Amino acid sequence: MARTPDPQRRSELLDQIVDYLAEHGLSTLSMRPLAEHLGKSTRVLTHHFSDKEELLSATMRRLDERHRAWLRSLPGWEGGDSVGTIVRRTWDWQLREENLPVARLIHEIEGLVAGGRLVGHVPELLSDRSAFVAGLLRERGVPEKDARRISTLVNSAYTGLQLDYLTTGERERVEGALDQLTTMLDAWVAEHARG
Repeated sequence: MARTPDPQRRSELLDQIVDYLAEHGLSTLSMRPLAEHLGKSTRVLTHHFSDKEELLSATMRRLDERHRAWLRSLPGWEGGDSVGTIVRRTWDWQLREENLPVARLIHEIEGLVAGGRLVGHVPELLSDRSAFVAGLLRERGVPEKDARRISTLVNSAYTGLQLDYLTTGERERVEGALDQLTTMLDAWVAEHARG
């Protein structure tokens, strides 16, 4: 009789897999090299994940959970700072050398999804990002309909600016544009919160 997978061990494996993907990328993921990197057999992976599809889905959910926890742990999230300040702090945190691999992995996922190569594996990290940031805006008094629209615009601009920087390396120019975005964002929040 097969043993039931241990949820704690599965969670530890998922964290290791997220770290592996941040280092090696997702587009060339294969079970055998992943298992070798983890010092496991492929049988250990298939014990916890029935196939590569289940492993991918579980890994995307874990990446999403970790990313949201990291964002919520940033200072000021709980109402003390302006949304623009939090966006800028998030930018600075994501572009630290030790966090760049995860930022690059997220953009790789976005590219694979946009190219139709990751159908069925879109984590909430991508599909519900606007809802996540809209929650922050609502906490600052922005009405729901405005929060979703502003969040969509800010998320799209933020992602584009981050891709621009990662592609060109032109930090001063891109961060000047980011500062303009955060200034506009804080003005929008103030305007919409007044009602």
